[in-house]
Amino acid sequence: MQAVKIRSFGDAHGLAVVDMPEPVVGPGHVLIETEAIGVGGVDAVIRRGTLGTGFAVGLIPGSEVAGRVIEVGDGVDPTWIGQRVWAFTGLSGGYAERAIAAVDDVTSLPADLSMIDAVTLGTAGPVAHFALAHARFTTGQSVLVRGAAGSIGIMAVQLAAAGGAKEIGVTTSSPERGHRLRAFGATSLLDRSGKRHEGGESAPSDLVFDLVGGEAMPTFFEHLAPNGRMVSVGVVAGYPPADFGMPLMRAFQKSLSFGTFSLDTVPVLERNLVRADQFEAAARGVLRAVVHDVLPLAKAEEAHRRMDAGEVFGRIVLTP
Repeated sequence: MQAVKIRSFGDAHGLAVVDMPEPVVGPGHVLIETEAIGVGGVDAVIRRGTLGTGFAVGLIPGSEVAGRVIEVGDGVDPTWIGQRVWAFTGLSGGYAERAIAAVDDVTSLPADLSMIDAVTLGTAGPVAHFALAHARFTTGQSVLVRGAAGSIGIMAVQLAAAGGAKEIGVTTSSPERGHRLRAFGATSLLDRSGKRHEGGESAPSDLVFDLVGGEAMPTFFEHLAPNGRMVSVGVVAGYPPADFGMPLMRAFQKSLSFGTFSLDTVPVLERNLVRADQFEAAARGVLRAVVHDVLPLAKAEEAHRRMDAGEVFGRIVLTP
């Protein structure tokens, strides 16, 4: 089968298409013939070699796929065979014509939901849902989504709007991208530094939903209202400076707080139930998947170059 491997860490040129043996299905797992593969920010961070230890040259990146189950391992109900599914493959293994997933990380797809939409929503939707809950978001609060043009950011905007947010600010690289987010519920548009595209100062927010990280992350504590919370959901721009917590201490009298969120801390059953509900909502048109482009698997390098350049609005999907 064809797959994409990391031949060297760094820029997108480090990705290579290779031929390799089909994976072997173990107990409790299924083999999926992939029809859509999500390209996510975590894939780029792993490819750059900045996520930490545990990743070696030769890794097949990719965390989520959609396709049909073609084989099951010992202990797995054989009725899975032939089903249309979304699956989480871990932090590797997805960029391939066939992929392995634990059956507990597999969700059946509604008949009216495309596999391309499934890999656009499958991780992004639950991350946004549980991160907002983790940050104690409630109706009537204001939210600022930093890095809102990606698939998780777009879902966070949609869910905050559906949850009755008073205001939803978004940071984007251009006014045009910000205006596109108005269709999903955004009410104020900010540039990457946090200044309003339309001019003037933005109102303080009860919650900053941060997908970016990087050197500028601490400056966004200034956007929090008293008792405000920032939750870090991603670090696509790298880790913040070591002293990033100092603005919190300097604003001690505002009672600000900071937290991180990973979907790994949510029990599998809970996230599967939320994901299934979101898939049904998307099939009915209540939630919208935003697909920037669909490229063949062999163009994974191009997908990563475009993601690194900040060109992507929504998600790029690969197809074998």
